[in-house]
Amino acid sequence: MNRLVKKVLLSISVLGVLAGCSSEEDTIVMAPLPVVQSEFTPSTEWSSSIGNGVGQYFSKLSPVYAYDKLFVASRDGVVKAMDPETGKTIWQTEIKGEVTARLSGGIAAAYQKLYIGSENGEVIALDVESGEELWRAEVNGEVLAKPVADASLIMVHTSQGVLAALEQTSGEERWAISTDVPNLTLRGDSAPATVSGGVFWGTANGRLAAAIVERGQLIWQQPVGTPKGATEIDRLVDVDASPIILGGTLYTVGFNGQLISIDLRSGNPIWKRNYSSATDMATDNRSLFLISETDHVIAVDARSGTELWENNLLENRQLTAPVIVDGYVVVGDSLGYLHWIDRATGEFVAQQLMNESGMSVGPTLVPGGYVIVTRDGEIKKLTIN
Repeated sequence: MNRLVKKVLLSISVLGVLAGCSSEEDTIVMAPLPVVQSEFTPSTEWSSSIGNGVGQYFSKLSPVYAYDKLFVASRDGVVKAMDPETGKTIWQTEIKGEVTARLSGGIAAAYQKLYIGSENGEVIALDVESGEELWRAEVNGEVLAKPVADASLIMVHTSQGVLAALEQTSGEERWAISTDVPNLTLRGDSAPATVSGGVFWGTANGRLAAAIVERGQLIWQQPVGTPKGATEIDRLVDVDASPIILGGTLYTVGFNGQLISIDLRSGNPIWKRNYSSATDMATDNRSLFLISETDHVIAVDARSGTELWENNLLENRQLTAPVIVDGYVVVGDSLGYLHWIDRATGEFVAQQLMNESGMSVGPTLVPGGYVIVTRDGEIKKLTIN
């Protein structure tokens, strides 16, 4: 059973559903650490910490750089604004409630506010200058994906298949769109993307959906994957990756589905390729970089869908989503290594051990370098020598 299917366990209430699905043939073998002769050694500018991080939970709490500040958060509710040059804390606050905060969907910065979602079915807005909580709204389902801001609305995609649009000033719901959620799904949801008055997101039933931002009117749905197989696990078709938009073309990828290029105006496919992934992609505006369900790093030409290269030496190392840093494709793994890959050839150019607790998210770009947050909450700013 591959590592993505493990996330299913968190999406169902009865583990017995999966009884008998394991066998000796299902044993996951993590690839050994590749031997890399690093062409450079990044240097640490400063280090800090944020609560207890996310631990081994699913939370995808990527830091965000906005308003000349770096914002970071921990799953248990600590949120911090930092000076990206020095690592000094500007303010720190703690989101509290009747239960643990369980922050997971975020962080987004817009309209002089931070927006963070939680597994408790809440969206919280904080003031970027003080960290003061401005409002808190309940939504239908866990918020596992990052919110997106557009047209004075904050849109969040929940585990119940709901895309909800909240007023940025108050958190009041403007509209909501529901899509079907199968009985069995992966642990994760697609963060929406917006352009030219439209919002686009992947669904748990294997589709890419499009709606008008102002009215919440569904425009079209395009199949990305079709359920196949005899068991519910075989029939998983979640589209959990956030869409990428380049000009008038949108790209997305599904689990047990396809990598698909779609014309934004018509919603019609331009090309389709057989790749399976539940992880966000990266792009340099010419190529798409994705992580397959078995943790192969793959580059595809955005115009034609032609595969440019595939690096399979990190198989089953539970990679983060790829990030483009200084022209390299960078991924982190569950054992705390950061891997630097030449985006033209797919060959390794550098490797470094960050922290043995591992990483759930990739680097965040800031002026003069990039920031890494490990699962145990260690924060580091690094630069390439």
